Amino acid sequence: MTRWFLILITALGLTGCGYNDFQRLDEQTKSAWSEVLNQYQRRADLVPNIVATVKGEAAFEQETLTQVIEARAKATSIQVTPETLNDPQAFQKFQAAQGALGSALSRLMAVSERYPNLKANQGFSDLRVQLEGTENRVTVARNRYIQAVQDYNVLSRSFPTNLTAMVFGYPPKPSFTVQNEAAISAPPVVDFNKK
Repeated sequence: MTRWFLILITALGLTGCGYNDFQRLDEQTKSAWSEVLNQYQRRADLVPNIVATVKGEAAFEQETLTQVIEARAKATSIQVTPETLNDPQAFQKFQAAQGALGSALSRLMAVSERYPNLKANQGFSDLRVQLEGTENRVTVARNRYIQAVQDYNVLSRSFPTNLTAMVFGYPPKPSFTVQNEAAISAPPVVDFNKK
């Protein structure tokens, strides 16, 4: 009788430990992260087509193209594994490389506005639309990842599930951060007189 009583007490004690919630939320963060990677890969796959189309415009700024090519090479050279989610330095390095690629692509699109032949090129126009759609998908995937990490981190820091996190090794996961918060918090300068 005492043995069954101890088993019952132990079972009741474990129901509030959150172990199964950790399993569910850990898988959810991995799934959300996979979608982020999927969208980053989609973007990286578009870059060679965009670069090839832009190279057809003889007067196009070579420096901008070089920056895009180099940023893509750097972004795709970083090997990402599920363990990256638990390594803040590796995560930060990957995030910085993806941010650099996004910035280089934004500069490319801005500079392309100065080239009427390029703007009129249907292939470039189609690629631009695909890139804009991909950037939107990246944003949605990152937002889902941020939410999944938030749910996981709340569980890992709340009592009594924080005890389960310590016992079974579920540390908080890093989330996306802004690289240069001061720069993006300043309002953009709009000058219609500049050509």
